[in-house]
Amino acid sequence: MGILELLGVGGRGGSRAHRATTGQGDTDTVRRIVAELEALDPARARFLAAFAYVLSRIAHADSHISEDETEKMREIVQTLGHLPAAQAVLVVEIAKGQATLFGGTENYLVTREFREIATTEQRLELFDCLFAVAAADGAISAVEESQAGQIAKELGFTQPEYASALAAYAEHRTVLRSLRAKRKEHE
Repeated sequence: MGILELLGVGGRGGSRAHRATTGQGDTDTVRRIVAELEALDPARARFLAAFAYVLSRIAHADSHISEDETEKMREIVQTLGHLPAAQAVLVVEIAKGQATLFGGTENYLVTREFREIATTEQRLELFDCLFAVAAADGAISAVEESQAGQIAKELGFTQPEYASALAAYAEHRTVLRSLRAKRKEHE
């Protein structure tokens, strides 16, 4: 059993299943990625599209997606999505393109859609992956921290939950590095 099935993607009835088959509730970004992944179950493709887009959102927070961030996103999407490498590359590249082109207008919509289709466990998993992507190039900038905080709110997490998740990546935070450097200057 794959992680998506284990976490409940595709196996949830009711209105979410209806949206999965009718396309109701999709944003243009999610629909585009889903269309590129027609070989996958539509509900699974929708989930992966939204998941990858939100990862791209954090990577693009500083208006640049590094190769390290791209590679981390590919690794995460391939592993958690149980996708072949080629499909993972496709999902990530399309999500990156969409985040770069339409980020200002799609960010909230796609994140809200992810929140609606994901379980609590899947939202927590995405939340942790956000910091892994932001730290992939060795540093989490103040802009990335701010974007992660906004995403956390949109996913329904509290400020203490956000702070706890961020604490695990303290060594990558540029804000803390600057404070440490200033403290050393004054010693």
